Amino acid sequence: MMIVDLDLAWRVEEACLNAWPSPRQILVEGYLLRAAGGRSKRQNSVNPMRGSGAPEPAIAAARALYRSLGQRPIFRVPAIAPQMEPPLAHGDYAVVDETCTLYRPLDGVPDALDPSVTVATAPGADWLALRDAVNQADAAAAQVFRDTVAALMLPRVFSSTAAEGGIGAIAFGVLDRGLLVIESVATPAPLRGRGHARRAVGALLRWSRAQGADAACLQVVAENTPARSLYRSLGFERELYRYHYRVGPEPD
Repeated sequence: MMIVDLDLAWRVEEACLNAWPSPRQILVEGYLLRAAGGRSKRQNSVNPMRGSGAPEPAIAAARALYRSLGQRPIFRVPAIAPQMEPPLAHGDYAVVDETCTLYRPLDGVPDALDPSVTVATAPGADWLALRDAVNQADAAAAQVFRDTVAALMLPRVFSSTAAEGGIGAIAFGVLDRGLLVIESVATPAPLRGRGHARRAVGALLRWSRAQGADAACLQVVAENTPARSLYRSLGFERELYRYHYRVGPEPD
């Protein structure tokens, strides 16, 4: 896929990293090595920075670091940093989770509030419980997410829609220099297809417009057809770039 606007792609890439911080990370010659624990590949992988050069030193450092932590080495390979792929393609690294980075301007987002959606600057206990349940998070994974929220340095808001018996859907957004990053959109299986996720995301778009944002972005697994259809209907029609992971074997 041709990347038309490289500056915009890197702006979005940086914002997405800032919106999903790892409490533990180091820089190695232009590459960010993250190790939060839990199941998130984004938070437990090597990520190239804007202008990063040859990846071999970071690859070697990552192998040693993740081995010392008892974790498998994971490398996140965005199309805007193609130099990562060749040295990894010759090793024992499986390709998984191709992901699309989607973008939309915020022109045309309605100003009217939706009374069925609650927005707050921190996630409530019921919001967290629903996310844990949808993601089948064990205690360790649940704590990693709470640590992630605590590590956020940027303005953020958490939305939830009302449904009979509780919450219909959740989402949260982080505002980075006029760009809204949408994360953790989740709906319980019995309530899917009823518009709950659409309303939860719509509330984030309205909030960000009120804060002066001019655009929004998100990242979604390429094979997740229902989610991609939802986001397309919400105006996320432009794909900026994709990434995939190269995942090494589990440590001995």
